[in-house]
Amino acid sequence: MAKVVVGLSGGVDSSVAAHLLKEQGHEVIGLFMKNWHDDSVTISDECPWLEDSNDAMLVAQKLGIPFQTVDLSEQYKERIVNYMFDEYAAGRTPNPDVLCNREIKFDVFLDIALELGADFVATGHYCQKRTSMLDGEEIHHLVAGADPNKDQSYFLCQVSQEQLARTLFPIGHLQKPEVREIAAAQDLITAGKKDSQGLCFIGKVRLPDFLQQQLKPKVGDIVEVPASVSLQKSQVPVTTLDKDDEVDVITLREAYLSKNRW
Repeated sequence: MAKVVVGLSGGVDSSVAAHLLKEQGHEVIGLFMKNWHDDSVTISDECPWLEDSNDAMLVAQKLGIPFQTVDLSEQYKERIVNYMFDEYAAGRTPNPDVLCNREIKFDVFLDIALELGADFVATGHYCQKRTSMLDGEEIHHLVAGADPNKDQSYFLCQVSQEQLARTLFPIGHLQKPEVREIAAAQDLITAGKKDSQGLCFIGKVRLPDFLQQQLKPKVGDIVEVPASVSLQKSQVPVTTLDKDDEVDVITLREAYLSKNRW
């Protein structure tokens, strides 16, 4: 059996993930990541980190596994929060959860787990991993979770082969109601806990207050596109033959396509 460090978030999904791994005979360690300190922009009672940490500790105690808390707030601010500010400042909408998985959960957290002697890390994500062989090498495939209402594979789309090789998804084959049933059967404190929402590791935030920590408000016009507008401009690649070089040359031709055609 393997040594597995589970990211215990204080929620029901990671709690059941830890239980299943222990049931399979693995040596399991629970690790809670504290990545945010500023509660001034969070909405009250939504994803409070102290309550989550206590719940994670109680789950670990119930399961009889070691438990630690690590403070990754500096790395989280540098890699995730600053990225959010930069993207909003540039007029783009960021996706911090995708980056959080790549940079924090499966990078910084993974490194800590390896330092603890772990063979794998595990999370409570609703996704699955399959492995195939190609030219003698293992290829890891990220697969959608069995529960279509909870599938989280999209949020792990930037996780690398090296990261996937060290990752387990113990609940990916289960439906959410099954996860809660398992938690209830094991008398875990998180069995009936509401799912967390909002930003990864922060929870629900007052986004204007959050952004105005670094970004100044700008005056601008709000432009409303009439519902009657049905055409959009697009660039359609057209293949032509350059007779001199006898190669295909891709050129662009402006085209106006009705939205109804998509």
